[in-house]
Amino acid sequence: MADAQPFRGLRYNLEKTEDLSSVITPPYDVISDEQQTAYYERNPHNLIRLELGREFPEDTDQNSRYTRAAATLEDWLREGVLVREKAPAYYLTEHRFLHRGNEMSYWGLIAAVRLEEFDAGTIRATEITMAAPIEDRLNLLRSCRVNLSPIMGTFIQKEGDLLTLLPEIDLANPDMSATNDFGVTFNLWVIDEERRAKELTDFFADKFIYIADGHHRYTTALTYQKEQTDLAIDSDDSRNFVMMTLISSNDRGLTMLPTHRLVRGLQPEQLVKLKERLPEYFQIQELTAPPNPAEKLQVWMNSLVEAGKAGTAFGIYGLEADRYLLLVPHDVAAMHNTLPLEHPLSWRKLDVSLLHGIILQGILGLDTPEKQKECLEYSPDEELVLQKVESGEAQLAVFLNAAQISRVMAVADDGDRMPQKSTYFYPKTTAGLVMNPLF
Repeated sequence: MADAQPFRGLRYNLEKTEDLSSVITPPYDVISDEQQTAYYERNPHNLIRLELGREFPEDTDQNSRYTRAAATLEDWLREGVLVREKAPAYYLTEHRFLHRGNEMSYWGLIAAVRLEEFDAGTIRATEITMAAPIEDRLNLLRSCRVNLSPIMGTFIQKEGDLLTLLPEIDLANPDMSATNDFGVTFNLWVIDEERRAKELTDFFADKFIYIADGHHRYTTALTYQKEQTDLAIDSDDSRNFVMMTLISSNDRGLTMLPTHRLVRGLQPEQLVKLKERLPEYFQIQELTAPPNPAEKLQVWMNSLVEAGKAGTAFGIYGLEADRYLLLVPHDVAAMHNTLPLEHPLSWRKLDVSLLHGIILQGILGLDTPEKQKECLEYSPDEELVLQKVESGEAQLAVFLNAAQISRVMAVADDGDRMPQKSTYFYPKTTAGLVMNPLF
């Protein structure tokens, strides 16, 4: 079962960095080029210089964004910009945000979690990984020897949530607070009292952990661990652990967004085939756009959510000019059985599995990783997805409903993984509140 431990984290020195909001960043994989530039300009100590440094044409193995990150980290440690906790600690975090007009929050506990291979069953993967991000994160970890941003993990808690484990926390007075560019506020409390830390470690000792976000970073940490030839894997050396934010599956604020698909690069005959074949599988309803263009996306998404309450439903925009088509399967059980039977039924029941198996691969022929990389783009931003089709940047948008967290866990329990870009837990944990040194 899971071995979660307190650790001596690295944190920004608030005497040197008065505004924590100016130095945090999102995780590397959601930072655009424009955002990278903005973070560089915001503060000379912004974590972007470590998390996702700039690349230059003249870069070499001896002078790269990885070596520059390591040199910057060394400077910040020497100058006292970053300071290490005096005693091992857990870090309670609150993620407070607005979602569809409602103020929400969820709670996480940042811990050092012992690395285990996925086959052992204690740490359970929920999505497949790609080679390129792993290579990038591994190069960075080798250079800096620090977990810069926490992996997001969920666990099943039968009763209550994280706050029920920490009744003494003064919720009105966090030790640190920061707000990101999207209005998400992160509050952090340091828990370094030995008795309480032991209670938390004991609590997780019978838990499985499901990776919600950060599969590439977890795989990177495993690879790095194997490279340490002097390391006994059953020891308490920091290299045997990885930093995670652990979140109760019971937390009502834990929010899953759908990741919609944009399709481009299709030939005319592929679009014709799609029009002809969709009625074989789906009842198709064309939704009329409201007179006010600003309202149409909301009306369409509400219709998709409502249809999804009864089961699988998709929305397609762009197949017919300025028409939004709502797709509901004729016989969803029969469709499940057309998918590869080597996958468990929990996987075949996923909306995203049906979308890829029936429409993207089966009808459109996007049946290899190379074709999917060339023709597909993924985004949880509904307005951006609609805009890209209307501007001609993409030919089609396929809208999905969010997967249920329980279904994500069920697939992992059955030893399988979700298709790529199936989940988007919101908001993602930020980088810069606390870091985990492996030295």
